[in-house]
Amino acid sequence: MPEIGEVARVVHYLKKHTVGRTINAIKTEDDPIVYGKGGTSAAEFQEALTGKRVVDVRQQGKYFWMVMDSPPHPLMHLGMTGWIKFSNDDTAYYRPVKEEEKVWPPKFMKFILEIEGSPDCQVAFVDPRRLGRVRLVNVDADKMRQTTPLKENGPDPIVDKDILTREWLKTKLNSKKVPIKALLLDQANISGVGNWVGDEVLYQAKIHPEQYSNTFDDEQIGRLHDALFEVCQVACETLADSSQFPKSWLMHYRWSKGKTNANTLPTGEKITFLKVGGRTSAVVLSVQKKTGAVASDVKKEDEEDEKPKARGKQAKQPAPKKKDLDDDEDEKPKARGKQAKKPAPQKAKAVPKSKGKKRKDIASDEESEEESEDEPEEESEEESEEEKPKKATLVRTQKASKPAATSNGDSKKRKGAAVKEPRAKATKKPKQEEPAANLRQRRSTRIKR
Repeated sequence: MPEIGEVARVVHYLKKHTVGRTINAIKTEDDPIVYGKGGTSAAEFQEALTGKRVVDVRQQGKYFWMVMDSPPHPLMHLGMTGWIKFSNDDTAYYRPVKEEEKVWPPKFMKFILEIEGSPDCQVAFVDPRRLGRVRLVNVDADKMRQTTPLKENGPDPIVDKDILTREWLKTKLNSKKVPIKALLLDQANISGVGNWVGDEVLYQAKIHPEQYSNTFDDEQIGRLHDALFEVCQVACETLADSSQFPKSWLMHYRWSKGKTNANTLPTGEKITFLKVGGRTSAVVLSVQKKTGAVASDVKKEDEEDEKPKARGKQAKQPAPKKKDLDDDEDEKPKARGKQAKKPAPQKAKAVPKSKGKKRKDIASDEESEEESEDEPEEESEEESEEEKPKKATLVRTQKASKPAATSNGDSKKRKGAAVKEPRAKATKKPKQEEPAANLRQRRSTRIKR
């Protein structure tokens, strides 16, 4: 993302090619995000600026705007991949590995300003990812910084040196409890600091990026203040040309993440990458040591404080469970009585597999057998003779519900087997010599089921 130094480069070239000249014509590409999120449209932008003269170009952090001879004034933000290109000049702050073919109008352009006079010049705003913003601010030029979104942003380290003093920085740091890297990246605190500038400032100040902002002493705050001004000033004076940065800067060596035999300084010190404030941070741990609480340490302390409470709650839980077990033991006879009245479907399933019958057939046979055994011995003999035809009929009816046999022989065999079953059950006379004992045995059988 273009930061304070890259935006200073854009402002430099806009001043060089547009100040004191008139915009003859404007070509626009309608984009409801780039224009719409800024509260305007491509048509409004074209109509408002055509024929206007550019008086000045100014900057606050990552925002820049063109001061026209009358309102409204165009206010712009480059987002992640936005840039300003010129038809008659090369403004790139780095050279790509593969040379790009020069095409005009450039790809992903949102507007092109045709500038009056000589030399011929066209200015294009390009943004492949559409994260940039273009606005029209209808106020006097000297009141631009009193309007949204500029008034919501913090002071600029270069433009507002008289505001961003050591005392101001100390008050800002102590008013918050956030990782120092996250505080620097928040544009509401300080304008213009991005990811690489923030890492460079912390490296030069020998401060760990995760350490909380309210844990620094006066000496550390002084180092941070000096490093902030030095890094931002060099970035703006060199127009973000990294070849002119001091050789001792971390910025030269931070771009080799993941490569073999990389991520080291000329001194042999290793560069480590951490996630702070949602951004990847380059850190030299041997230089940037922790001198106060960091987010991970505080989280561990909070977890340790909460552990005794959690254990206390868990310790109370076994007591009611034990009580419940005692209650269950006292209520076991009652529970058995209730269970005896209910059928046991799970055990009934195991019987058909061994005998080859269906569940309904076995249940009906067992019920008929139990009814016959409930009566005294003499009555059971008479009833067994009388109930034979009825039981045989019942068995035939149940067998008829099964699929038809493949042959007449099979069906006859099955019918014969069905008729013989009740006769075999009825011959269990010796077992019924003691009706009371049989009655107790049947009840225990039912309970088991």
